[in-house]
Amino acid sequence: MEYFDYNGTFELYMIAGLSLFTLWFIRNTIAYYKGEKRKVKHLHRFAKEGEAEAQQSLAQRYHKGDAVKKSCDRAAFWYQKAAFSGHDEAKQFLEKIRKKKRC
Repeated sequence: MEYFDYNGTFELYMIAGLSLFTLWFIRNTIAYYKGEKRKVKHLHRFAKEGEAEAQQSLAQRYHKGDAVKKSCDRAAFWYQKAAFSGHDEAKQFLEKIRKKKRC
């Protein structure tokens, strides 16, 4: 059993490695969500300026709840704006909403 006589150094290396991994994971997760928040902020800015693609993308985010709170009303609002701006996918999605009478 001399093979397993390592005086506890293995556990210390495992704890150190897992601690470093945990810190790395937390840092990257926070960076990811800050990036998503920044993207949504820019989408709002471009959508308010009248860009149909930004309006459509923002509507999809609200519809799915991707990096924003899921809201059928806000999704329908931005789909309607995009449809008025000439976005074909938004027009099709609004037709689906009207037929289903729900989001």
